[in-house]
Amino acid sequence: MDVTVLISGGTGLVGTRLTQLLQEKGCTVTHLSRSVSGDEKVKTYQWNIEKKEIDPEALTGVDYIIHLAGASIADKRWTDKRKELILKSRTESTQLLRDSIAKLGNHAIKAFVSASAVGYYGIDTGSAWVKEESPSGDGFAAEVTRQWETAVDEVTQLNIRVVKIRIGIVLSEKGGALVKIMQPIKLGAGAPLGRGGQYMSWIHLDDLCHLFIFALEQKDMAGVYNGVAPHPATNHELTKKTADVLNKPLFLPNVPAFALKLLLGEMAQVVTGGNRVSSKKIEEAGFEFKYTELRPALVDLLR
Repeated sequence: MDVTVLISGGTGLVGTRLTQLLQEKGCTVTHLSRSVSGDEKVKTYQWNIEKKEIDPEALTGVDYIIHLAGASIADKRWTDKRKELILKSRTESTQLLRDSIAKLGNHAIKAFVSASAVGYYGIDTGSAWVKEESPSGDGFAAEVTRQWETAVDEVTQLNIRVVKIRIGIVLSEKGGALVKIMQPIKLGAGAPLGRGGQYMSWIHLDDLCHLFIFALEQKDMAGVYNGVAPHPATNHELTKKTADVLNKPLFLPNVPAFALKLLLGEMAQVVTGGNRVSSKKIEEAGFEFKYTELRPALVDLLR
């Protein structure tokens, strides 16, 4: 792939690994960032979403855009201010990219691949499989994702192929949900959360990054695809198998949902609810997962 790929959010967990894999394939990778120190290992251009400003050179010669930017939905309690940041960091960054491309007039951008989230399907859909055509659900995460995807869809007006990847729980030993699950387990205080039976649709970090690359390469891919492994696990299964791989006991009772609500507030729904999300569509498109089962994925990451 002798192409240039611009990544927003390129220094995050997904963006860092994705950058590495794209460079290994021979791609030129550039980043968009709020600040530029000059010490970056990847050519970085500055943007200011609030001021609707972007370095005019950022889009020059770009063949593909991967849009990962967005404030973390699970790092802090959902105050009104935090909710506004979570929403605007997604919608307004997308609008800024769209407007900046439009100003170019003639452009060479072949595809715009954006992150989205399985939160689109709502707080908790139980054990029923949800697919890309399933309706959007209730709750803050679903509302954010709907508005986010609506903003992304506007990029199609610029004659650019658009792909949206609804990402599940990304498993990595370097950050994200798995690290938070591991911490109490290593201290002998691990326990399933809430009822424990809620589904957590996970994906190994490398599979997710390869899925983004697949979306760049497949010219007939467009629209929305779930970015999850074929076999979702319950919260109890994920906690238990993580403990097994770490050779740690798991004997404490489940953490009650009300306790999580007291601790996390409205954000508790991220861990007490869940969705059993299907990967069938992306598999039918030809994508092959390396990690289809949870235990091999955990072994690869934790041993």
